[in-house]
Amino acid sequence: MPLPSGFSLWELLCTLVVAALVFATGVPAFESFVLDARLTADVNAWVLAVQVARTEAAKRSRSVILCPTEDSARCSDAGSPVRGWMVFVNLDDAFPPRRSAAEPLLYVHASEIKGSIVSNRPYYEFRPFRRDTNGTTVFCDRRGTAAAKAVIVGYTGRPRAAVRDADGRPLQCAGLT
Repeated sequence: MPLPSGFSLWELLCTLVVAALVFATGVPAFESFVLDARLTADVNAWVLAVQVARTEAAKRSRSVILCPTEDSARCSDAGSPVRGWMVFVNLDDAFPPRRSAAEPLLYVHASEIKGSIVSNRPYYEFRPFRRDTNGTTVFCDRRGTAAAKAVIVGYTGRPRAAVRDADGRPLQCAGLT
């Protein structure tokens, strides 16, 4: 006598329970993976922007500006939310720096994280033969200080990633609890 094809109700329920357990344990881990990847991408993009600005200042013998931007066309005002950043050659030596159409745009990045990016500097100026502006930029997503990362730029323009501020204290996330 041939066996019926298909699944019994019991087999279907067991399969659904196992699938639900795998799904319930896998989704939070995947969500954490995605948040970590976005945060790391933004930190790496900031480090790349610092390196591009530092290198181009030496190569061009001109001041190069790294500043936050909301629209990838002009520097944001201090205190504005950071949506991304850009690097450009400051040919007219404007102060505070504002990019004109004649100034080469070297690098632009739109932020991946949904959270806050806060720097203790309104912009970073990289110069060919003098000390640069030092500062710290803190990247926070919705997980807050537990997952916060920072990029600390030294006086020589060398960036380093950190999980504590320059004084060794835990990082603070603006506007997040």
